[in-house]
Amino acid sequence: MPLAGRAPRISHAHRVGEELRGILLFIGVIWLVFLLDRVLPLEVFALWPRRLSGLPGILASPFLHLDLQHILANTIPLLVLLCLLAGSRANSGRTVVILVVLSGSLLWLFGRPVPVIGASGLVFALIGFLILSGFLERRFVALLVSAFVAFSYGGTLLLGVLPGQPGVSWDGHLFGALGGALAAWFLARQS
Repeated sequence: MPLAGRAPRISHAHRVGEELRGILLFIGVIWLVFLLDRVLPLEVFALWPRRLSGLPGILASPFLHLDLQHILANTIPLLVLLCLLAGSRANSGRTVVILVVLSGSLLWLFGRPVPVIGASGLVFALIGFLILSGFLERRFVALLVSAFVAFSYGGTLLLGVLPGQPGVSWDGHLFGALGGALAAWFLARQS
C-alpha cells in the first residue's frame, strides 16, 4: 500500500517474451529493406553528415546495409541487445527511437563527410545505453545486464570507435555509443 500523499512507483519492467514479436518485426523490416535495396537504389537515403539531403539518413540508415556480411554482423548483436533492453525498465520502443534519433543526429552534426549506412550505430547506442543505465538504475538485475553487456561487447565497443578501419564508420559507432550513454543519463533522471 502506498504511503499517504505519495503516488505508487510505476514499474516499467516488462518481459522479453511480451516484446519478442516487436523485436523480430523490427529486425524483419531491416532484412526486408536489405532485400528491396538489391533491386531499388535505397542507398540514396544514407546519412550524409552536414548535408540537408543526408537528414533522412538519420532515420533510414539503420535499415540500409551494404551486403550480406554487413547485415549479418548487425543482426545478432541487435537481437541480443534488443532482448536485453526489453527486459529492462526502459520503454523499449521509445528508447530505440531516442537512440536512433540522438546517435544519428550527433553523427549528422559531427561525423566525417562520408555516407553512412547500417544498424551498427544503433548497436553501439544500445551498448552504451545498457551499460550506463544499469549503473544509474542501481538495481541488481540491471547491474548484471550492464556487466554482461560490458563483458560481451566491451571489446567491440573499444575497437569499434577507433579510426582507421577501412569501410567502417568508426565515428558512427562513437556517436552511437555516446548517444546511448546520453539517453541513459537523460532517461534515468526522468524516472
